[in-house]
Amino acid sequence: MASNKKYWKSVEELNENSSIVETLRSNEFVEQIPVDEFLGDKETLSNSATSRRDFLKYVGFSTAAASLAACEGPVVKSIPYVVQPEEIIPGVADFYATTIADGFDFANILIKTREGRPIKVENNNLEGAKTGANARVHASVLSLYDSLRLKQPKIAGKDATWGEVNAKIKASLEEANAQGGSVVVLTNTIASPSTDALIEDLKTKYPTVKRVTYDAISESNALDAFEMVYGERALANYDFSKADVIVSVGADILGDWQGGGYDAGYAKGRIPKNGKMSKHIQIEANMSLAGANADKRIPMTIANQKLALVDLYNAIVGGSVSKNAEIVKVANQLKSAKSRGVVVTGLDDMNAQLLVLAINNAILSEAFNPNNAKLTRKGNAKEVTQLVADMKAGKIHTLIMSGVNPVYTLPNSKDFAEALKKVKLSVAFSMKEDETASIVTIAAAAPHYLESWADVAIERGHYSVTQPTIRPLFDTKQFQEGLLTWTENSASYHDYLKGFATTSIVGKSWNQMVHDGFSVNEILPLVANEVDFSSAANKLAQSKTSGLELVLYTKIGMGDGQQANNPWLQEFPDPITRVSWDNYVTVSKKDAEKYGLENWNVANGGMNGSYVTLKVGNTTLNKVPVVVQPGQAVGTFGLAFGYGKTAALKQEMQVGVNAYALYKNLNTNQVVSIEKEEGEHEFACVQLQKTLMGRGDIIKETTLEIFNSKDAEIWNPIPMVSLDHQETPATEVDLWTSFDRTIGHHFNLSIDLNACTGCGACVIACHAENNVPVVGKDEVRRSRDMHWLRIDRYYSHEETFTGDVELKEGTSGLIDSVNTLSEMEDPSENPQVAFQPVMCQHCNHAPCETVCPVAATSHGKEGQNHMAYNRCVGTRYCANNCPYKVRRFNWFLYNKNSEFDYHMNDDLGRMVLNPDVNVRSRGVMEKCSMCIQKTQATKLQAKREGRLVKDGEFQTACSAACSSGAMIFGDVNDKESQVAKLVEDERMYHLLEHIGTKPNVFYHVKVRNVK
Repeated sequence: MASNKKYWKSVEELNENSSIVETLRSNEFVEQIPVDEFLGDKETLSNSATSRRDFLKYVGFSTAAASLAACEGPVVKSIPYVVQPEEIIPGVADFYATTIADGFDFANILIKTREGRPIKVENNNLEGAKTGANARVHASVLSLYDSLRLKQPKIAGKDATWGEVNAKIKASLEEANAQGGSVVVLTNTIASPSTDALIEDLKTKYPTVKRVTYDAISESNALDAFEMVYGERALANYDFSKADVIVSVGADILGDWQGGGYDAGYAKGRIPKNGKMSKHIQIEANMSLAGANADKRIPMTIANQKLALVDLYNAIVGGSVSKNAEIVKVANQLKSAKSRGVVVTGLDDMNAQLLVLAINNAILSEAFNPNNAKLTRKGNAKEVTQLVADMKAGKIHTLIMSGVNPVYTLPNSKDFAEALKKVKLSVAFSMKEDETASIVTIAAAAPHYLESWADVAIERGHYSVTQPTIRPLFDTKQFQEGLLTWTENSASYHDYLKGFATTSIVGKSWNQMVHDGFSVNEILPLVANEVDFSSAANKLAQSKTSGLELVLYTKIGMGDGQQANNPWLQEFPDPITRVSWDNYVTVSKKDAEKYGLENWNVANGGMNGSYVTLKVGNTTLNKVPVVVQPGQAVGTFGLAFGYGKTAALKQEMQVGVNAYALYKNLNTNQVVSIEKEEGEHEFACVQLQKTLMGRGDIIKETTLEIFNSKDAEIWNPIPMVSLDHQETPATEVDLWTSFDRTIGHHFNLSIDLNACTGCGACVIACHAENNVPVVGKDEVRRSRDMHWLRIDRYYSHEETFTGDVELKEGTSGLIDSVNTLSEMEDPSENPQVAFQPVMCQHCNHAPCETVCPVAATSHGKEGQNHMAYNRCVGTRYCANNCPYKVRRFNWFLYNKNSEFDYHMNDDLGRMVLNPDVNVRSRGVMEKCSMCIQKTQATKLQAKREGRLVKDGEFQTACSAACSSGAMIFGDVNDKESQVAKLVEDERMYHLLEHIGTKPNVFYHVKVRNVK
């Protein structure tokens, strides 16, 4: 029986009419904290006995109270499901296999959805999947929620219905057919067998239809060479895990060369095992990701690269000896490797491409695989040139485009735009009202790939499917649906695709293939034709330098510019230059001195630079900013595609210059003239370190010879510190009392510097998983970027890092040391490069935890350093005390703030946010959490299934995104786990081990095969 006793604390409470009691009930704080009085009265302040901790409590409370009063959030009413979908469990993520195929990036991926919203891209790790999602693929989920997308079709700039659009297109097709008018279907490389079949059906119904395939960045020369040798228009495929010697001539094999995706195989051979690792030699003009990771890098102009390739061909196939000693050495190494060698090239020259095929066939390279040729580039530069000529001559009646933006990407875009006026009906299927869609007759609103069905043939024998992961957000239609309508096929594209796919897959049902995302089928081998390779060598041997060379390339962040609207990618720092929000021309130090060009740093930490004018033929680009790039071949300049877009972009993202304007004849190598302009450009550069000088305990590296012949204490010494005036290993000295960490889980992250290529996929994956805000160029320039994970890039002053150490240690006396150190701040003309991912190290003895006055940051029993955002009062003591500089402070409110008009400023963009992770507010410190939400979800899943967590199940966003295998995450208390074995490896070391923080992130010494 319940008690009817009345409990009271004072006699006053017995008086029912007491006003004091009523006041106490409704007001927790009887008297307002006199913060203003306390802070404002000098005497009161000096006489108070308040501790610093109490002072911070007062300040914290008053700030929080003011913020709450001023920024009271609106009430958001949620409507529950009337009938909850069977596959959706609130709070639990679903994953769907799909394939991205946007004409430039192709990969089998998984899409993480929450309550029906796609929020993140993951790698599809099923055996046989063509995976390896790069930074752009990871960022593509954000492009789904672009508020400037084309939301419905338009005719002559006015909103229209799909009925009106299809009627107008069909009428034009009928008219062209009756009059014998030419109809052209202009697409990018869709690589979709079902779409190819639909276009063939359109040709059958309307015989005047012709298809032209146009890739913004052409691989036409490589395609022509492969077709000449093997009879099929495709690109040779490679597996670098089967190569002991890799020679690349102008091919960024770790970037976008041939669509990328080679880093996983490459990394397998780069980790020293049984005393062996592959050797990588890179011959190139621009400093690329591949060049930065190479054991030997030889800077050369394009003309000299062609001559070097001829010498290499003659030495291996013809038996002659080159006069170039370096090329002789490379040829000998290839000969020694025999079938374990491979040669690749990115030279935009058909003869160069033919020689590479000849060399690989001659040495019977195991890494060279023509049978699994890539089908993701099919563009034909000659046909595109002819199309523009026909349009100008008024020969094209109807032009239907899909996946292309020629008014932006064609070098003669003005000609194309003018010629478009002579086309009777022009149609552009596009997600955005871009440069082309804004001037055509019909702008057909196309869906994002995450809203679409499709099939994709990434390479021979491989068939993939794209499935929608969300209902279309707008009134959009796929290009394929239009083809079905125009050919009077009443089937939906889903039904058509399902029927088509069942004839294209073997051993799998339709449902199983949609579940897996792909199917692998048997193929007939390709047979090489007889080709006169010596003639190609003779033609290539005539190559000469006719002036300064411009090398056009793609950045791993921006690619061909399709996602220029994506703020994650705009803020993504380029791995080589570490510059974000910008396009620029890269110049060697010698050429910079010759033309009076320079970079310099200013007081706020920003980097400034000169401007130049670039001229190719009759085309001029003005006000192009300059970055002086160590390793750039003298006489060459580099400029990236993908920038300079203006249509359907927010003002903040209209940055850089359009390099396509200089892409004459769709060739990436051009003769250029350069002239300095007045003014200075402000860059947003996130790293000012130029060399590795004095950082030997941050990046540890050695050579393969020393690694094999010396004890680990020579090449991976334990730092020594002073204890009682005695040298003692740092691992034996501790300022803190340790406790038992062997019970339960204890998470560690291993990072192998040999496998890390610096690609940055982990940076974007971290952005997506943890709701990291975009702050814009001005804030990045002030060193206020919010990335939880950065990839530091270091150069050497000497030709090698070992040379740096020897030079530094060889100094004597103050003046000599100062002069030497001053010299060493300048990188070598051909430096070695090292990449190092750095995030919160989750120190077991964390300096940040001991200085936080409000215990906002503390250590968890599983090894993670936690942040209680609600406790943080923004003192930033933790950031000052962090030796790794990985903490980020919210100087402003970055979401729902018009000053930061990116995806978090509108409701559509905020759909990408991960509900498992807080969106931080102004005044709060944040940093890597080791994705605690993911580890918790993994434990709960195992608990639900009544089992132990398996090795490999625990993942962070960065480790899951790392296709090269450089990052391995797991529980070190599970002695059978991979990470537990890696922590015992003799290459393992901790960052700044001598300060005794005992991190839970560890690295592996970088080994270079330089012999």
